Amino acid sequence: MKKKIVVTLLACMALCTAAAQQKRIALDELRDKIAGAWLGQMVGNMYGLPFENKFIEKEGNEADFPYGYSKSLAKMEQYDGAFSDDDTDVEYLYLMLMEKYGTEPTYAQMREGWMYHIRDRVWLANRAALGLMHYGYTPPFTGSMESNPHWYQIDPQLINEIWSYTAPGMVRYAAGKSAWAARITSDGWAISPTIHYGAMYAEAFFESNIEKLVLDALKYLPADDRYAATVRHMYELYKKYPNDWQKARAEMAEAYYEQEPEMTRTIWNANLNGACGILTLLYGKGDLQRTMDLGCAMGFDADNQTATVGGILGVINGGASLPDQLLMPFEGWTKPFNDRYINITRYDMPDASIDDMIDRTVDMAVKLVCEKGGRVVERGGKRYLVINPKAEFKAPLEFCVGPMPRMEVGCPVDYSFSCAANRDYTWTLTEGALPEGVAFDNGRITGTPQRAGRYPVTLTLSDGKKTLTKHFELLVRTKNIAPEADSILTNIRTMNEEALYKCWITFGKPMYAHSVDVIRDGRLNGEGSVFYSLAAHADLPKIDWFGYEWKEPRTIDMLAFHTGCLEEFGGWFSSVAIQYRGEDGRWYDVGKFRSTPELPESDDVFIQPHFVEYLFEFEPVKTTAIRMLLDCKVQEHWNKPTKGCSSFISITELSVYEKQ
Repeated sequence: MKKKIVVTLLACMALCTAAAQQKRIALDELRDKIAGAWLGQMVGNMYGLPFENKFIEKEGNEADFPYGYSKSLAKMEQYDGAFSDDDTDVEYLYLMLMEKYGTEPTYAQMREGWMYHIRDRVWLANRAALGLMHYGYTPPFTGSMESNPHWYQIDPQLINEIWSYTAPGMVRYAAGKSAWAARITSDGWAISPTIHYGAMYAEAFFESNIEKLVLDALKYLPADDRYAATVRHMYELYKKYPNDWQKARAEMAEAYYEQEPEMTRTIWNANLNGACGILTLLYGKGDLQRTMDLGCAMGFDADNQTATVGGILGVINGGASLPDQLLMPFEGWTKPFNDRYINITRYDMPDASIDDMIDRTVDMAVKLVCEKGGRVVERGGKRYLVINPKAEFKAPLEFCVGPMPRMEVGCPVDYSFSCAANRDYTWTLTEGALPEGVAFDNGRITGTPQRAGRYPVTLTLSDGKKTLTKHFELLVRTKNIAPEADSILTNIRTMNEEALYKCWITFGKPMYAHSVDVIRDGRLNGEGSVFYSLAAHADLPKIDWFGYEWKEPRTIDMLAFHTGCLEEFGGWFSSVAIQYRGEDGRWYDVGKFRSTPELPESDDVFIQPHFVEYLFEFEPVKTTAIRMLLDCKVQEHWNKPTKGCSSFISITELSVYEKQ
C-alpha cells in the first residue's frame, strides 16, 4: 500500500511539474492579442510612412507631437480602410503560404511565393533576394553576404513578426524560426534584430513589462553578438537619460550611424534601425500614441520601427485596448480601419477583412501550438490553449540552391553544398564520379581539379527519417587567361566619382573601385571589388564594353561575366553581344552563344541579381582580342526619371577560358 501511495505521489508530482512548465491562454484572449499584433503593425506602418528617412542628422521635434497620420490619412480615406505596405503585406503573404503548405513552409516554397506575388515595391536586401531567386537561388543563399550586398540592411526585421505571433509563448521556437526566415534576405549580425523582436513578440503574450521583455529576449542571441551589445547600450542610455530621449538618440546616432564603418554606413542599417526601435519601446513606456510619435522622431527608416513596436504593444495590451483615434480616424468607421485591408502592393493577393485575417492567424497559431506539443482544453465552459514553451524550431529538410563551386584546372577548391538550414544533416554522394583530384566528405568537396569537363553527380540529404535526392553538374574550366592579357579593352577606364555621388546610391563607398583593372583580380565581391562604368552625365542609355587583348592568338570558347552590386536605377544590361577581333583587325560576332543560366526574362529592376555569374559558351574562335558589349539599362527611380547620372554597367570580374 505504501508503495502505491509513493508511486501515486510521484506521478502527481510529475504532472504538476509538467503543468508548471506549460503556459495557458484563453482562446478569446489569444484572439485579442493577435488582433493587437496586426492592428498595431498597421497603425505603426501608416503612422510612420510620412516620416520614412525624414529625420537623419537630427531627431524630430517633440513640440510637434502628436504627428498624426499626416499624408497617410488621404490614402486611408481613398481606400476606405487600411492599405498594404511592405511592413504588413509580406506577412500577409506568409500567412497565405502557411495556409497553403503548412505551418513550416520550406525555403523553396517561400521562394515560389515571393517570385509569384512580389513583382515590385521592394528595396535593398529584399530586392536583392528577389533578383537572386529569379536567377535560380533559394534561401538562405539569397541572403548570404557573398551574394546579397545588402545583407546588413533593415529588411528582415520588418517582414517576419508573424512567425512569432503564430507561436505564442514558444519563445525559443519563435526565435529560431525568425532566424531561419531572416536569412531569406540577410546574414550575419543583421538577422539579430529579427530574432530579438521575434522573441519579444512571442513572450509578449505572457509578459507586459517592456524592460523585462527587451532584456530577456537577449538570451536568444549569442553573448558576443553585435546587436545584443547594441541593445544593452540602448538600455544603459535609457537609464542614463530616463527623461531625455533626445540625448539618448544623439548618442545612439553617433555610435551606430556617424561612427559606423563606411562599408555598412547607411540610413537603413539593421543594427542602427534596430537600436531606434529599442529606444522607442523603452521611452514609449507602453503608451501607443507616444510610442508612435517617438518612433517617427527617432528617424532613419522610421515606419519600420513604428510598425514593429506597434505590433508588440498590440500583443501586450490586446487589440481592444488600442486607442480609437488611431484605429478609427474617420467618422462612420465602427471597426478598426473599417475592417478593410486593401492590397495595393502585391500581385494577385486579395483584399481582406481584417477580422478574417485575425481569425485565420489564430487558426494557424492554434494549429502550430498543437503540432509542437500543445493542446486545446476546456475549463469551466471556457476554452484554453495549452502551450509547450520548450518547443524548438528545426529547419525543414531540403536542398538549398546557391552558387556552384567555381573550379579551374590546377586551382584548389574548398566548397560546401550545405548551408545554415541543412549543415547538420547527412550528405552522401550516391552517383557519378568527381573530377580527378577532388574528394567529397559529407557535403564538402576539396582538392585540386586536374582535368576540365562536366561531371554529373547525385547527392542525397538525410535527417535520419527522410532522405532527399538531387542531381548536380560540376563544371571544371580551363585556366582563366584574363590575368595574362596584355591590356583591358573598355570604353570607360575609371569611374566618375562625382557622377556617382550625385546619384541615389545604396552601398558604402568602399564597395566601389576606381579603376577597371579590378575586373581580372579574382575578387568577386566585397570591398573594392565593384567597377561602375560611370562616365560624365548622360541622359541617354549607352553601350559599354569590356574585353582583353593578347599578343599571341588564343582559342576561346567561354566567357564568364560577374555582375556587381546594382543600384535602384541602374547597373545591369538589357542585351549582350560577344565579339572577337579577326585577322583583318575588324570585330565580328562569335555567333550563337548559350548563357548559363539564361539571361533575365526582362530588364526590369526587380529581377536583376547582384554578385552572380553568367557563363557564355560559343563555338571556339581563334583571336588576339575578345570583348562583351552590354546595353546599359536606365531605370526610373521612385517612379521618376533618373537625373544627374550616367547609365552604367556594374561588374566585378570578366573571366576568359580557352578550349580544352
